[in-house]
Amino acid sequence: MNTSVKDFFAEIKGKRVAFIGIGTSNLPLIAQFAGKGAQVIACDRKSFEELGENGVKARGCGAELKLGENYLNDIDADIVFRSPGTPFYRDELVQLREQGKVLTSEMEVFFDLCPCKTIAVTGSDGKTTTTTIISEFLKAAGKTVHLGGNIGKPLLPEIERISSDDYAVVELSSFQLISMRKSPDIAVVTNLAPNHLDIHKDMQEYVDSKRNIVLHQNAFGKAVVNLDNDIANSFSDDVRGQLCKFSVKDTVENGAFLNGTTICYNDYGVVTRIMDISDIRIPGMHNVENYLAAISAVWGIVSVADIIRVAREFGGVAHRAEFVREYRGVKYYNDSIASSPTRTALGTLSLYKDKIVIIAGGYDKHIPYEPLGPVINDKVKVLILLGDTAPKIEAAVKNADNYNAEELTIINVTNMEEAVAAAVENTEPGDIVSLSPASASFGLYRNFEERGNHFKSIVNGLA
Repeated sequence: MNTSVKDFFAEIKGKRVAFIGIGTSNLPLIAQFAGKGAQVIACDRKSFEELGENGVKARGCGAELKLGENYLNDIDADIVFRSPGTPFYRDELVQLREQGKVLTSEMEVFFDLCPCKTIAVTGSDGKTTTTTIISEFLKAAGKTVHLGGNIGKPLLPEIERISSDDYAVVELSSFQLISMRKSPDIAVVTNLAPNHLDIHKDMQEYVDSKRNIVLHQNAFGKAVVNLDNDIANSFSDDVRGQLCKFSVKDTVENGAFLNGTTICYNDYGVVTRIMDISDIRIPGMHNVENYLAAISAVWGIVSVADIIRVAREFGGVAHRAEFVREYRGVKYYNDSIASSPTRTALGTLSLYKDKIVIIAGGYDKHIPYEPLGPVINDKVKVLILLGDTAPKIEAAVKNADNYNAEELTIINVTNMEEAVAAAVENTEPGDIVSLSPASASFGLYRNFEERGNHFKSIVNGLA
């Protein structure tokens, strides 16, 4: 164990440490800190009964539980760990800072203590797939990899097992980045578009949060940005170390780019042809972009042979254009990760040559849907809508210049069972049905995984 980690846990012994949220990501932290001698307070809006097994586990670790509507009021702790889902500028948290309490997060502490190289990925879309591809590249090269962050796994519980020769590969959301004042050794920005405007004050706060991934790098850092995305590319001005760019449209000075159907890397004038996009097992041009970003991140660490091997073997991440089954000659796909209009437009709706059937709609994050309308009219023949955003999506479709009521059937339903039933009734052999919500899951589901799993269970239950 490195000295800084040892010193940190020695310092928290006997301290009152509060964790906001008693979910799967915080439970390992609650157990870890309790095991190190901290007096742990676990705070959650839910009641003990609503928490179910999670509440039992937290209490079993010796944690004091602070539950209910006032769970953020008057937290009696020396250190408070904010969950990513709790807005940084929430009044109760501002008050804690004003009282001199230490307000931090798991990722902030992890980055402060991590002894190995860190590679982190952020963006509006493609974060999880790009992060996973980078980890697969490194594993193929024989590296020990610690994969976590917004991808669903806390890394601080692993800190004592991480050596200086390892790599930490981390997905970071805007909610994690907003309070971070340390950037990774290698930072990747896949793309940026309006998102999470139900939580952030405005678009500027969202962008500024993301900017933290490069803002605190030193001259030895490396930043990878998307040349084809104006907002992501604007981060170039903040880069102090090596700047890499990737593009499917243009040649770049340093980074991966697409030449026809060939992925190449330009290392300041030395161009290497890597592979054809047909070598990439997971479909879609958005995944070509994800590979360009990942290749740019690991260039000089991983061999071309390892890159090609991963591309040919990696089958993708669950809930991302995931094939579910074929039923009565119709293929069903789960793309529940598509929780924004851009993700649906550039993801699912870019994958198939013929018009498809999509199930869309969900929680309203107050982001514009107008750009999605023309794409749906061009790529969809049956649009099945549910959730709060259904009226917004329908309006975007009908107000688009290319809307033709004779070519697009719009069906409104109230739940996923009705949506799948509508898909079965309105398809014929050879059709493709994809869950591609263009919306968050909240209100109907706890997260996109639960939404995708419910969709898969219904489809797999068709007889």
